[in-house]
Amino acid sequence: MPIETWLTFILVFMILGSIISLEIKDILSSIIAIGVVGLGVSLSFLFLQAPDLAIVQFLFEIFALIILIRAFIKKDYHVEEPRIVNKILIGITVITLCAVFLLSIKLFELLPPFGEPLMKTAQYYIDNGVEQTGAANFVSAIILDYRAYDTLGEITILFTSVLGVFTILRIKSKVKKVTAGDDDEN
Repeated sequence: MPIETWLTFILVFMILGSIISLEIKDILSSIIAIGVVGLGVSLSFLFLQAPDLAIVQFLFEIFALIILIRAFIKKDYHVEEPRIVNKILIGITVITLCAVFLLSIKLFELLPPFGEPLMKTAQYYIDNGVEQTGAANFVSAIILDYRAYDTLGEITILFTSVLGVFTILRIKSKVKKVTAGDDDEN
């Protein structure tokens, strides 16, 4: 089966996940539906032969799901009750997005044609990247061969932020246990 068919299937799957996450009233189920969209993005990167981006997207999606589920696990937050304020906010959001799009049309016209780089470094990568690296994926060639130290720095920052989030979550759970222990003694 051609890759375009798989990508179309994944895109339809992601659109359905987005619609479900918007329409469902249970917030935890909505978070999981959004996770399906992120998984679709990760699979798309994998089909487009960008495994580095697929791994980063997959890890980010897993960590985001863990954090969001942990944040909304209390029973008080599960069901969103419809309010008139929500409809007003949706209207304001749609109007704002339309205004930003209409105002940015002039900026879109100023963009260079697709494939014409603005910098000489980018032109060097385009001219010599495939020959010098031998990679099948041009993006992977740039990330892993030309910008390896930059990628290492980004991975270090991602790893450090994940450790920080887990530390915060662990401290919160220890505080709850200590507070619950103090309540039991009284």
